Amino acid sequence: MLSDAKIRAAKPRDKACKLADSHGLYPLVRPNGSKLWKWNYAFDGVRKTMAFGSYPAVSLAAARGKRDGARAQLDEGRDPSSIRKLIKGAATHYLHH
Repeated sequence: MLSDAKIRAAKPRDKACKLADSHGLYPLVRPNGSKLWKWNYAFDGVRKTMAFGSYPAVSLAAARGKRDGARAQLDEGRDPSSIRKLIKGAATHYLHH
């Protein structure tokens, strides 16, 4: 598992690289030095990826919490990406009416 120090110390490379944490969570270190939280999972036999924000704005603990929440939705048989899109759509609809 990752530590905050390991994430901070990660240097950009020519290509984006993943630093594995646990249960499919990883920060993607991009060539420009930015670090984005991503989570790989499978729903209905389809591999999917969700983004949880950028590091350090989203801490390691917060990213793990977001992953755990999304895993709970998966355990209930619901696709976390679809739920996020529904919530975003509802919020956009609410703001524009």
